[in-house]
Amino acid sequence: MPQSSPVLDVRGAGLSLRGRELWGGLDLQVQPGEFIAVLGPSGSGKTTLLRAILGLQGLSEGEIRVSGSPVRRGNPRVGYVPQQRPFELETSMRGRDLVALGLDGARFGLPIPRRGSRKRVDELLEAVGASGYADNPVGRLSGGEQQRLRIGQALADSPDLLLCDEPLSSLDLANQRAVTNIINRERSERGAAVMFVTHDVNPILDHVDRILYIAGGRFTLGTPKEVLRSDVLTDLYGAPVFVMQAGDRLVVVGVPDADAHHDHEFAAEHNHGEAA
Repeated sequence: MPQSSPVLDVRGAGLSLRGRELWGGLDLQVQPGEFIAVLGPSGSGKTTLLRAILGLQGLSEGEIRVSGSPVRRGNPRVGYVPQQRPFELETSMRGRDLVALGLDGARFGLPIPRRGSRKRVDELLEAVGASGYADNPVGRLSGGEQQRLRIGQALADSPDLLLCDEPLSSLDLANQRAVTNIINRERSERGAAVMFVTHDVNPILDHVDRILYIAGGRFTLGTPKEVLRSDVLTDLYGAPVFVMQAGDRLVVVGVPDADAHHDHEFAAEHNHGEAA
């Protein structure tokens, strides 16, 4: 990938919460069009990293710059796709209203109408395949339909950087693929960089350029083949961790202080399994 000015530039960043260091000394430069998967056990600080990039969480040390400028709340150069959480069934807001919240800097309030807003909302709805239910109450839509609308909201300002916080959780396989394809299309066609937090890299592995794996206050960064290895993760955790192939998946076992349901699975398709 040709090098240019990074969309995201993290220098010597560290963050502690309630006296516990989540991670420190983090250096990360993300180029336009690059797809970064962020992995690690629950509580390792993956979502907190996204919050720091969004300007919602201050660092303990270091700095973060987006498109050459310090982070700030409401930066239109940054789009955010949250975890899939269903709306209440009684929610009357329409699909197009949800997408419109991404316009005019009103992501956390009522949209402020402006000339051209309706056209832009229609364009976003079409881009994420949601035109057919744009006028339906969001509470009546499926999880996959709601998540498409959230992506449309995140893309409203054509951001340089798209932050995705486990956007595939609770979605079935078909919707995981559909949501992943929408996000990847924004990366491939417009050059947006993607930071994608997930517990299972399988649905996105074909698109991932590098993996940032955070655990126990430490991190490792590299390609999937470089990171998803027993020796690398053992060193990261400071305890024996094994990456094993199970069918078409890689399963990480032996993670310290993790219950069985917190073990992480990774796809082994397309020869990525040889990393084990």
